[in-house]
Amino acid sequence: MQPVALEDLDIRPAAPLLIVDVDEVLAHFMAGFERYAARHGVEMRIDRFALFQNMYRPGETEPIDFETGKKLFDDFFRHGADDLDPVDGAADALATLSQRAGVVILTNAPAHALESRTGWLSKHGFDYPMILHSGLKGPTIAGMAARTNGPAAFIDDLLPNLESSFESAPAVATFQIIADHRLRPLAPTVPERHALHEDWTTLGPALRLAIT
Repeated sequence: MQPVALEDLDIRPAAPLLIVDVDEVLAHFMAGFERYAARHGVEMRIDRFALFQNMYRPGETEPIDFETGKKLFDDFFRHGADDLDPVDGAADALATLSQRAGVVILTNAPAHALESRTGWLSKHGFDYPMILHSGLKGPTIAGMAARTNGPAAFIDDLLPNLESSFESAPAVATFQIIADHRLRPLAPTVPERHALHEDWTTLGPALRLAIT
């Protein structure tokens, strides 16, 4: 698969549109990053919905400093991002939904993650156009949704991105899924605005209804 720029994205003007995040939506990011961090002497103690604040040196009581965590994060996308397990049911659900809807992958990741991210998506059956993004996603979602008269939906794990979409593109239906069961009870949610799902068993049918 090849990444695309927003202006080059082929969006069918009369078709439904699904905009899909990757980490904790299609991929078990936290578990994969946890394995990578362990190989570098850092362990995860997941007691908050965060990343670096959950990372510790064995035996220590304070999380690692931001700079160390950020370096591990950046290096993961250079050397470890292929080691992510796909979320059960996601590939099959999107394959079914893509028969009538356009699917776009909208992922926030470092620029140097381009090769590993596209490779992982292709390997696991998510061969859809991908935009490598940074920052809140609402304005980009609004730009995509404006190019179709069909219904649109956005799926992410992070509440700030869902709220950004709600503010910038209120007609786009929003759905939240957090694949890692350890993170789910810790995640900020607003289920009255962003439908909350634990897995693709329920999310797939809900998306089908949203784009019908």
